[in-house]
Amino acid sequence: MDTFKYQIVRPDKLLSEGDALSVTVITRTGELGILPHHAPEICALGEGVMRINHVPDEGGETITHIVISGGYAGITDEHVIVLADHARNVNDIDPDVVEDTKDDAEDALEELAADDPGRSYFESKIKWCDLLLKVNEKFHAS
Repeated sequence: MDTFKYQIVRPDKLLSEGDALSVTVITRTGELGILPHHAPEICALGEGVMRINHVPDEGGETITHIVISGGYAGITDEHVIVLADHARNVNDIDPDVVEDTKDDAEDALEELAADDPGRSYFESKIKWCDLLLKVNEKFHAS
């Protein structure tokens, strides 16, 4: 099987790396499927769940799902590097923590004046929390 290297990087850490059979990233205009020997490309990322298809891992899983929001993907014929503003494995979403974080951000936002430039930080945080909760519900609905 032909594979290529991938890395998912967010501002605070390297989230994931390994060998992939294919990667599907979420761009601002839709999904972009990447196979080995893809033409070089740089694209802006959107919001959603990217998929990494790989050989079975220790748990037998062949697909890893990563929630992303913003950033860029650099693609060559040998590797894909995703530099995401926000990224989290769907299996690492704790809805209680996300709800608490969202509540704190909403409280902080209420404290700021309407023209305070700091509002955009909290608005972005709330939007990210909403995306995490939506994805969590989709992937972990009972």
